[in-house]
Amino acid sequence: MHINLPNLLTLSRVAFIPVLVIVFYVPFQYHLIAAAGIFTLASITDAIDGYVARRLGQITQFGAFLDPVADKLMVAVALILLVERHDSIYFTLPASVIIGREIVISALREWMAELGKSASVAVSYIGKVKTGLQMTAIVLLLAVDDILIFVPEAYSIWILTFCYTLLYGAAILTLWSMILYLRTSMREFDTK
Repeated sequence: MHINLPNLLTLSRVAFIPVLVIVFYVPFQYHLIAAAGIFTLASITDAIDGYVARRLGQITQFGAFLDPVADKLMVAVALILLVERHDSIYFTLPASVIIGREIVISALREWMAELGKSASVAVSYIGKVKTGLQMTAIVLLLAVDDILIFVPEAYSIWILTFCYTLLYGAAILTLWSMILYLRTSMREFDTK
């Protein structure tokens, strides 16, 4: 296994996970904003590791495997932390949809790779939009309780509604992209 810069960026995303959990729970002033900052930094590594790999010609099988795993781990852990903090069906439902979709798509990609059809489940444009919306929603939701300290109470409901709207938008795009993936793969379901 060769560790190059893109793979190091991806591995750093995995290393951020325990740091995120610790910062989320350690009760120092603005720890939730700090947790959002950690998640943001991890999201930035997600945005640049593939670009760096292509630009430097350092695409590896290890990187192709680890990148989606690191993404899914980071998102799942952040959503689990947030489900505890926003303890309601209104939050748990979209979080469950997002995590469930990631499990389905991971299994689908593995199965398609075994069939030699991994290109047919490559990341689509809608998946990239979904990821951007999802990351934005998670960052804001991680920080929102600390942010609301600075906001007049009358605006709190609007800020929370905006954050939840982003999360629901990400959940809807998550379902849509899953349907597109499944439809693309359906031919293989019928022939195997």
